[in-house]
Amino acid sequence: MTRPTPETLAHSARRARTVTEPAGDADHTTPPRAAAPATPAVRPSGPVPVSGAGSLVRSLEALGVDVVFGIPGGAILPAYDPLYDSSVRHVLVRHEQGAGHAATGYAQATGRVGVCIATSGPGATNLVTPIADAYMDSVPIVAITGQVARPMIGTDAFQEADIQGITLPITKHNFLVQNAEEIPQVLAEAFHLAATGRPGPVLVDIPKDVLQAATTFSWPPTLDLPGYRPTLHPHGKQIREAARLISGARRPVLYVGGGVLKAGATESLRQLAELTGIPVVTTLMALGAFPDSHRQHLGMPGMHGTVAAVYGLQKADLIVALGARFDDRVTGKLDSFAPDATVVHADIDPAEIGKNRHADVPIVGDAKHVIDELIAAVTTEQKAGRRTELHDWWHQLDDLRERYPLGYDEPADGTLSPQYVIKRLGEIVGPDAIYVAGVGQHQMWASQFISYEKPGTWLNSGGLGTMGYAVPAAMGAKAGRPDTVVWAVDGDGCFQMTNQELATCALEGIPVKIAVINNGNLGMVRQWQTLFYEGRYSNTELGTHKHRIPDFVKLAEALGCVGLRCENAEDVDKTIEAAMAITDAPVVIDFTVGKDAMVWPMVAAGTSNDEIMFARGVRPTFDEDDI
Repeated sequence: MTRPTPETLAHSARRARTVTEPAGDADHTTPPRAAAPATPAVRPSGPVPVSGAGSLVRSLEALGVDVVFGIPGGAILPAYDPLYDSSVRHVLVRHEQGAGHAATGYAQATGRVGVCIATSGPGATNLVTPIADAYMDSVPIVAITGQVARPMIGTDAFQEADIQGITLPITKHNFLVQNAEEIPQVLAEAFHLAATGRPGPVLVDIPKDVLQAATTFSWPPTLDLPGYRPTLHPHGKQIREAARLISGARRPVLYVGGGVLKAGATESLRQLAELTGIPVVTTLMALGAFPDSHRQHLGMPGMHGTVAAVYGLQKADLIVALGARFDDRVTGKLDSFAPDATVVHADIDPAEIGKNRHADVPIVGDAKHVIDELIAAVTTEQKAGRRTELHDWWHQLDDLRERYPLGYDEPADGTLSPQYVIKRLGEIVGPDAIYVAGVGQHQMWASQFISYEKPGTWLNSGGLGTMGYAVPAAMGAKAGRPDTVVWAVDGDGCFQMTNQELATCALEGIPVKIAVINNGNLGMVRQWQTLFYEGRYSNTELGTHKHRIPDFVKLAEALGCVGLRCENAEDVDKTIEAAMAITDAPVVIDFTVGKDAMVWPMVAAGTSNDEIMFARGVRPTFDEDDI
């Protein structure tokens, strides 16, 4: 194990604008707030002469924005002059993709709207991936882009791109600002749209001459959003019907998605679960919405979910879906999914209901209101003597949990087990930290072997599956919650896509910690090549083992971080503890692990959940008659 030298630690301690963090076990975590409409953070003000750029910055201040992530460039440059004197902190990233993912991490960790800024053309198009990522995972961000001057639009001018058209399918809404006077209204509407209803990304594209134009700023503006009226409160008849079904079901499951977290409904969910005694499964986007340690939690469903969770959904006679969207990774082959289940589907977005699976009882509404009203309706049912008996159902599920727990085999070649590393990380760091994962095997192991007990402690790219998400998202999360320990669990492939943002972290005093699970390969792709392509490993070896290119310890040091390496199980604990002791600089640990570990259980893509494999060549067995 490579330890930081005294000179390295002394150098890191001298860095300016350092954010410190606790290294102990005390609960310093403030749970994220649910996304809420933007409210004025300043007193109403009359017209003040400003430029369009000044109006933009004053609008951000009025909306309570504390940090933005971005890179200046020609078209957006006018905005950077008033930003120089603003109370809004600007974090200068190294790539626009990093700015977008940082805004997403900030939003996921805090529940507030994240903000990123880029210039026109390639600056704006570099935001496309994080915007699409935020759209798939319903994350409230506002992306502000510069555009060429209005007379140049449509002429293929230097650094012109139709970013409004490009992002139309991947934004909740987007704006092309036509004159400086409308900037406060557009910004207020953008924040309101991003944060309310089903959250999502909103793009605001502002031509350079609009930013330079003389105008006046006054606050607050009047919002003009005709037709935008998200339904928050569910229909009472549907709630009563759902409560009736819950009271009569024999094999019910609460299928919980990320909408429960976004609605701030985790306490209400726990009350409903304990009132009814129904088993709970939480999707990849909902980890932390219901404590992993709770007796009623079956775990995560889906392609790499627990056997109990997958079969609980598959054999249910009633599925109560709360803020979930019946994603293909959960359902497997859709026409074979939960064939005997009646479905109650509650979601704030009516477009999701019935999109993939028919809903017998559709409920449109905010998850917090839906769950609270379900609690009241179920309580009424129980007072009338209508209560389901779940003893036999729990007997079957407990049997599956006992026979098929999450676990792993130690590598036969004596290499370090990635699952062991991640398990020990969660046990040493504890449930109060924020864990941010990249995409691939390490993401699945982090979802399986770290216990998530609180909301807002698990961030990942679920819908889009964006490699390169973890490092900038961790940076954004740490910027939003500086008193919380933030760990990114990344793969050697993902890490090489966006690790330049560690330079940003080092210079900006954002001491994130990165655990690189270095198996020398694109691990999940290699797993599929093992299982489905006869072990023909075409273009999946990265050279980070054989050639140590790059050397992640040296790379970390070059980026202004402390670099550590761990290659055996005996050093895992002390390496993690050494990283925890460093509170004034980013830390990168190269965990050099075996290349042959696989993620189990697994439902192969395109197959039925009935075909879940507990391990390679091992299919769970259970008594169909009992189920």
